[in-house]
Amino acid sequence: MTTYDRIGATYQHTRRPDLRIAARIYAALGDAGSVINVGAGAGSYEPPQTVLAVEPSAVMIAQRPAGAARALRASAESIPVADDSADAAMAVLTVHHWTDLEAGVGELLRIGRRRVVVFTWDQAVFRRFWLLDEYLPEVAEYVDAHSVPIDRLTALLGGGTRVEEVPIPYDCTDGFGAAFWRRPEAYLDPEVRAGISMLAQTGEEVVRPGLARLAGDLASGIWHDRHAELLDRETLDVGYRLLVADLDERAPRDH
Repeated sequence: MTTYDRIGATYQHTRRPDLRIAARIYAALGDAGSVINVGAGAGSYEPPQTVLAVEPSAVMIAQRPAGAARALRASAESIPVADDSADAAMAVLTVHHWTDLEAGVGELLRIGRRRVVVFTWDQAVFRRFWLLDEYLPEVAEYVDAHSVPIDRLTALLGGGTRVEEVPIPYDCTDGFGAAFWRRPEAYLDPEVRAGISMLAQTGEEVVRPGLARLAGDLASGIWHDRHAELLDRETLDVGYRLLVADLDERAPRDH
């Protein structure tokens, strides 16, 4: 059973793609005429030119919408398709779940002819997010242990990989970890937490005391006083990053 066979059942409700983030991902894919989405989940952020979705969880595959690209149940570390099978390979908020990062990135580079696009986060920035810093230090430790350093990813993807900051809008429709940076009450909703892997995997017993303090600070107004500077912001950099590796600028690979 994969992680998302256990925690992915609510994704259709709480993890709806945000069109502004989608636009950034599509821009990074550029003129790629065909795309393979690795760690595809329920299909968030798949562009129309997606030809294959690779996903190990049957629960997530079952939530893919009608008309979505064909899904192949397989792991990122071993994808049973030919070399250079698509113009681009993409991986969205998934690399931290892979059991063998080197193998998974190697597969992205193998199946993508021209470009690899990875959406992830920089833990050095993300760790300063108020939810982790002030209320859930245990979750911060969990994320420290499971996150993938940006410099490690760029080294694996190769020289010339560019890193782009992706600020998160205050009304982000995709309920990932820091999406509710200006809507703190959302973290008190069990359904929202079920769609955030760092909270779902840490467990309710661990997060309950910190969330109780958050609830108290919201009720008293302490949170709003402490974070007044956030309340008028439209976007915030909480560490999310796009990594773009242009493979056609490199020497041909041996096959």
